[in-house]
Amino acid sequence: MTTRKPRIAVIIGSTRDSRFADKPAAWMLEQVEAHGAFDAELVDLRDFDLPLFNEAASNLWAPSQDPAAVAWQDKLREFDGFIFVVAEYNHSITGALKNALDQSYKEWNRKPMAAIGYGGVGAARAVEHLRGIAVELQMVPLRNAVHIAAGAYMQVHPMGQNGPMSEIDQFIKPSSDAMLEELEWWANATMAARAKDDDAAKAA
Repeated sequence: MTTRKPRIAVIIGSTRDSRFADKPAAWMLEQVEAHGAFDAELVDLRDFDLPLFNEAASNLWAPSQDPAAVAWQDKLREFDGFIFVVAEYNHSITGALKNALDQSYKEWNRKPMAAIGYGGVGAARAVEHLRGIAVELQMVPLRNAVHIAAGAYMQVHPMGQNGPMSEIDQFIKPSSDAMLEELEWWANATMAARAKDDDAAKAA
């Protein structure tokens, strides 16, 4: 059984020039690192310049040909779980995030996913859509999530008071703590199961 810490990607799911995502993403990364059970990395979709999905099939069925898609898959392969930073566009996730999810398949499989969402209702509808997509990609969607909503959202958003994230810790840290405890359990459980599968495949 492996004794290394699970590697967790905090994935920024918006690429807009005027996005708010960087602020909650930085806060979430701090929480993951402070938790102590994980090795964490911030992964920004802007850095991968993914084209719209245009492969012959999902990489479950055929290797991807676009170098950007392959680089994205290689990056995802490094991680044991994911926390998505979720903006809500018209009751769902961003097009950029949906495209990034579609550009890979095998690299998402049998790993837990969590979310921190922001907006008027804390991106609750987008996070729920994301959970459904995650099931199809054979991830383990967690029950707990962080939702930055309503008054707390306006306290930290530039169109509101633009205060530091620390001003809303009392509203969102309990949810973050619960989510990270759940993520730790599932990350360790799925890592052990994947390692067992790998050992069985090598022995076959």
